[in-house]
Amino acid sequence: MKNMQRVSLNAVVVAALLGLGACSGMSPQGQSTAIGAGAGAIGGAVLTGGSAAGTVGGAVVGGVIGHEVAK
Repeated sequence: MKNMQRVSLNAVVVAALLGLGACSGMSPQGQSTAIGAGAGAIGGAVLTGGSAAGTVGGAVVGGVIGHEVAK
């Protein structure tokens, strides 16, 4: 079970890093939204032990916060 959580967390981290690489042509607000979503997904996965709901919820909350901070 712990191995599955570790693999899930690693997959989320890799996906977030790859997603952030695509930020070069984005507006500053779009970049902040993407970075917030990536950070939120990682935080949600860590806090909930790798659950999908926690990861998605963290990504949504982080994306909203990143979007609003960039205004």
